[in-house]
Amino acid sequence: MKVARRAAEIRVTEIAAKSILNRVRGMPFGWSINPYAGCAHQCVFCYARATHAYRELDGVTAWGSEIFAKVNAAAVLRGELRRYGAKVTEVAIGTATDPYQAIEGRYRITRGILGELARTRTPMHLITRSGLIVRDIDVLTAFAARAAISICFSLPTLDPVLARELEPTVAPPAKRLLAVRRLAEAGIRVGVGVAPVVPGLTDDRAALADVVRAAADAGASFVWHSVLNLGDVTRDAFFAYLDERQPELVKRYRAMYRLKYAPPDYTRDVGSRFAAAAASTELRPPQAIAPQAPPELTLFAR
Repeated sequence: MKVARRAAEIRVTEIAAKSILNRVRGMPFGWSINPYAGCAHQCVFCYARATHAYRELDGVTAWGSEIFAKVNAAAVLRGELRRYGAKVTEVAIGTATDPYQAIEGRYRITRGILGELARTRTPMHLITRSGLIVRDIDVLTAFAARAAISICFSLPTLDPVLARELEPTVAPPAKRLLAVRRLAEAGIRVGVGVAPVVPGLTDDRAALADVVRAAADAGASFVWHSVLNLGDVTRDAFFAYLDERQPELVKRYRAMYRLKYAPPDYTRDVGSRFAAAAASTELRPPQAIAPQAPPELTLFAR
């Protein structure tokens, strides 16, 4: 299975989005924003591969070949924030795409979105695998002075060789940790998600502890994990990867993943390993930027 594409092989289509804010149910956040549709990162485990079906594209072989840039995102968001007002609570950015994939360097759509959310003091959580986010430290520090924000880097492993297999076009682990450090030093709340934990590859106790320790050393103020799930489309892509690179694990995975999720006993076991790693590691966040209270309108009344 070909997974790594050069930039010249990726088609970028500019689109005018009708809506940017997505209402979310059953999650810790109430709203989500995805500045792009599709993602140039070709992570073999990505659950968002299934979203290609909406555009009649193959999420296994065509994932990462076409990205849709929502070039009017900031303007649309401004109108939606005005319309929904206080109903918009915490917003998660990057739930189905990386908001800092390479084309953000040219389009700056995510940067514009951050500006609009900061303007309305809307709490925000953003997840990425890219070091490009350090470009926007100025926007993020200004945002953090107005509303609560947190940034999370996905980091399944510290092994650069394994990382290249699982996330062929993503910044190496060391570069992601450097970006964590840069944001932490700027006073921005930043953490690391060991996501996903991949059975037989990144799930042993030592590997989990190494990632947690490295996150703490870089200045992360929180860590979390999630176990690999294999839904529609993602299952086909991941098994293609196993057949090619990890054939000795195929039998185990077919037994484990009869359904979308790993067996509960395995998930609990990984949770215990991760909890032990987190408990033995002291997270020492830097002095965070405290959001300022919004001005009281009565102070301006005559």
